[in-house]
Amino acid sequence: MVPAPRSEPKALGAPVERRRPPVIALQGVLPLVLEGRAPQGVDPAVAPRVTATTSLPDPEPLCGGLVVAAVEVLAGTRPAAQLLRWLTAEVYAGLQQRAALAQRVRGRRRATRAVVRRVLATSPRDGVVEAAVVVWDGERVRAAAVRLEGLDGRWRVTALQVG
Repeated sequence: MVPAPRSEPKALGAPVERRRPPVIALQGVLPLVLEGRAPQGVDPAVAPRVTATTSLPDPEPLCGGLVVAAVEVLAGTRPAAQLLRWLTAEVYAGLQQRAALAQRVRGRRRATRAVVRRVLATSPRDGVVEAAVVVWDGERVRAAAVRLEGLDGRWRVTALQVG
């Protein structure tokens, strides 16, 4: 219960009474999980669940699309936040940092859509895909390496290197 506010104003010069609002409930905090491994002591009910490759869509088109989007982020034509859903926190931070550095060095480039030339994907174990992607960004051909892991029913990028 919250007390009703005073109906009469205080006299001029009277000390101001400051009260903190009552705390009704506290919200629990979910753990930060990087690379699909929950910290020790985390409740398995909230930890990410590894998903089998057979339960996930074909990773090759996704690898190509994510690398094209990452190249566009590095070129300054796409905001990095559009990739947040697909990247782990570590990969997202690295991409943002590299994009900011690239923009400071050469400024914003012309807006040309990168084109996937080839995707070579392999699966070292169930729920993990590693791919080499060749893209043309309008000025040069680039090679990229990407690692996808199946977590919570979708692919997540846990490693990304763009040359």
